[in-house]
Amino acid sequence: QVQLVQSGGGLVQAGGSLRLSCVASGSIFSFNAAGWYRQAPGKQRELVASISSGGNTNYADSVKGRFTISKDNAKNTTYLQMNSLKPEDTAVYYCAVLSGYGIVASWGQGTQVTVSS
Repeated sequence: QVQLVQSGGGLVQAGGSLRLSCVASGSIFSFNAAGWYRQAPGKQRELVASISSGGNTNYADSVKGRFTISKDNAKNTTYLQMNSLKPEDTAVYYCAVLSGYGIVASWGQGTQVTVSS
């Protein structure tokens, strides 16, 4: 029932940066965890970062030190700041609301991130 609207994808050179945004239709991230996933063609969708309602964060090893997840509860928004981008980061990125069990309750529409070498 919650709607998630994403923005901020695009084409960037290797070593560059992008920031993805995900706006929810209600005060979801005050009470639920948020996650960012990505999926490249022919590959499984993978969780790259998550943030709990209390602000605790987790990252996949492949992005640790380069990506930062954050949120602004007043704006009902979660962000993924992506720095030092690599071609292997190329994928469709999805934000999600996570249940108390860490499973996806809602998906954003997805945004393409393409990193050129």
